[in-house]
Amino acid sequence: MANVPKMAVGMPPTRRATGNAEAERELVRRAQAGDQFAYEELVRIHQPRLLAVIGGIMRRGEDVEDVAQQALLKAYLSLRRFDLRSAFGTWLYKIAVNECWDYFRKKKVRPLVYESSLSDEQIRHMEGLPEDRDGVLSHSGIDAARRAEQRDLLDRLLIELDEQDRAMLVMKEVAGFTVEEIGDVLELNTNTVKVRLFRARGRLVEVYRRRLKTHSAKPSAKRKLGVE
Repeated sequence: MANVPKMAVGMPPTRRATGNAEAERELVRRAQAGDQFAYEELVRIHQPRLLAVIGGIMRRGEDVEDVAQQALLKAYLSLRRFDLRSAFGTWLYKIAVNECWDYFRKKKVRPLVYESSLSDEQIRHMEGLPEDRDGVLSHSGIDAARRAEQRDLLDRLLIELDEQDRAMLVMKEVAGFTVEEIGDVLELNTNTVKVRLFRARGRLVEVYRRRLKTHSAKPSAKRKLGVE
């Protein structure tokens, strides 16, 4: 059995896995034939998105790296059965999402929301974001530093959603999956994905506004925000 490469948690997510489809199929063929280096290259290509998906679904403090490693191991052990007519990435991410659900079932974790801490500085930052629906999620037209800040804010808001909503939004808004890719991974039709994404975005905005209102109402927060 090959040593599945270790993955570094915290690696920034990418919008797309690199490489073209035919080159990736060749890597899969080589990996199926026992070439460990080919499989390691596949891991390197898909690692950022894989970590983005798992890290977005899992709750803070949970073993993201362990779940990722387990997903990679299962993928490796099942590699000979992989159909080359399918997309390797979609197949891998589906395994990863199922590993997350298995983790929650084994831990008997219920899909409840829970508290996260937002600093006054982050509240000020939230007030500077557009109040429309896209303002919470959109990264367009901003520099890399602001994009990183918004991603951190989005992460803190996402942990207050349940796992299903979080999975949808992370795949779409953080990891850059298309609606079709999300449907393939979660085994849903595209119309269902669109509807659930719309509802999940709405829930995210509700969380954003609720927390903003709650923190703004606190006297200490008002003083630090310059509001009397």
